[in-house]
Amino acid sequence: MFRFLLIAISTFVFAAVGNAQTAANTVLKKTSASQAASSIKSSPAYAEILLLKTELESQLEDFGSDYTDDFPKAKELRFQLDLIQKETNKLLAVNAANSNKLSVALGKLIIRKIELETDLWNLRNQYKDDYPQVKRAKRKVEVFEKAIKEILP
Repeated sequence: MFRFLLIAISTFVFAAVGNAQTAANTVLKKTSASQAASSIKSSPAYAEILLLKTELESQLEDFGSDYTDDFPKAKELRFQLDLIQKETNKLLAVNAANSNKLSVALGKLIIRKIELETDLWNLRNQYKDDYPQVKRAKRKVEVFEKAIKEILP
């Protein structure tokens, strides 16, 4: 009986130690992920993108009081905000070790790419994909994507 009690107690102790280690690892992972997101959010590239996002949200708010959601400029602003969200998600997925690559220049490249993608979207709303201006706009977007990938593979 005593042996059984000793085995039961030691099992509970080992389980408690294992759970404590698992909990500590979980807290450590959350803390490091939080620190990584914090270092990315304090980067110059993130600040550039946040500035553009804030300006566009402000413009959209202005249009919202005077125009419907079908107003072309409001649609364009929502499209740009969607692009910004995608690019922000890409930045937040960057490894913390690469956060030193998130420079002002990268932020400006991303912003310019968003502007070019918006121009391409506007052209595609007017013309077919084989139209010369659409082809040119596609190539411009590809050039900026390539430059961004050089910095953040």
